[in-house]
Amino acid sequence: MSKNGNGLTYRDAGVDIDAGNALVDKIRPMVRSTRRPGADSEIGGFGGLFDLKAAGFEDPILVAANDGVGTKLKIAIEAGRHDTIGIDLVAMCVNDLVVQGAQPLFFLDYFATGKLDIDQGAAIVSGIAEGCRQAGCALIGGETAELPGLYSEQDYDLAGFSVGAAERGHLLPTNDIVEGDVILGLSSSGLHSNGYSLARRIVEMSGLSWSDAAPFEPEKTLAEALLEPTRIYVKPLLEAIDETGAIKAMAHITGGGFPDNIPRVLGNEFAAEIDLAQIEMPAVFPWLAKIGGVAADEMLRVFNCGIGMAVVVAGGQTAQVAAVLQQAGETVTPIGRIAARREAGVIFGGQIAL
Repeated sequence: MSKNGNGLTYRDAGVDIDAGNALVDKIRPMVRSTRRPGADSEIGGFGGLFDLKAAGFEDPILVAANDGVGTKLKIAIEAGRHDTIGIDLVAMCVNDLVVQGAQPLFFLDYFATGKLDIDQGAAIVSGIAEGCRQAGCALIGGETAELPGLYSEQDYDLAGFSVGAAERGHLLPTNDIVEGDVILGLSSSGLHSNGYSLARRIVEMSGLSWSDAAPFEPEKTLAEALLEPTRIYVKPLLEAIDETGAIKAMAHITGGGFPDNIPRVLGNEFAAEIDLAQIEMPAVFPWLAKIGGVAADEMLRVFNCGIGMAVVVAGGQTAQVAAVLQQAGETVTPIGRIAARREAGVIFGGQIAL
């Protein structure tokens, strides 16, 4: 045990300040790679700076969001794969900003661990930086906390915080949603970052290990397949908003699936009629349903089931919006329409292909 005179040191208690400083030095180039108009300062200060005027805003409304990654972290930790989980962290925040018509401006992270591993921490931040680049926002700060006794040495948790902006009068949803408006679905990349407590339980039932080939995607290990990062929809959606002016509302399909998320942007007057037969699900969802014996209504409540974003558009402008999104790389499917509100905020038709 190292001593400072006759007393203990902070390192003896499990906290290595030098390791924290070394991590900051290692991630500086990653942070610099996320610079954008309005944010060009270095990390290391007491707070991150952002200049709204330099970013081109005249009369902005700020929109803030925070989120985590949930128990998807357990797969990353157990499989020793940490380079993409940061993308999920950014995605869960910035996708919540863009549905309100806001451009994500900057991001901050909170990384807490039992014992700081510099390479592990750098891998996590590399994913956060990649997510920020995909979203067009700057990583302007964060906090690394070494918390022995609260977390085991290999465990860690992440939280993300992001702020975006939209010019006054340009926030979503709009107040002109009407019956007959079309709901477009943007394909997800898989589970994104929801439902992993159930998914992990199903993997236990299957008897598979994280290094085994994924039954639904055999060219990948099970860990690789289930760690597929959450899709970040920011740039395609902002482009569609700017070019068409036809998007009335959007819903990020996260925990709670269609039933809990779409009604959040429709108010009490309208409901969403969803045609489940139009949705093409990634193979992971039928596999989870089969192995776990999960009923269709439970799948729809827990998972995104192949649709990561729902976009409400006037019927006459559907093709225009879909074309812009497809050109930007999104897979777009008409999945429903807006109807008068009855008992439920979402009304399902057809059957999900489980």
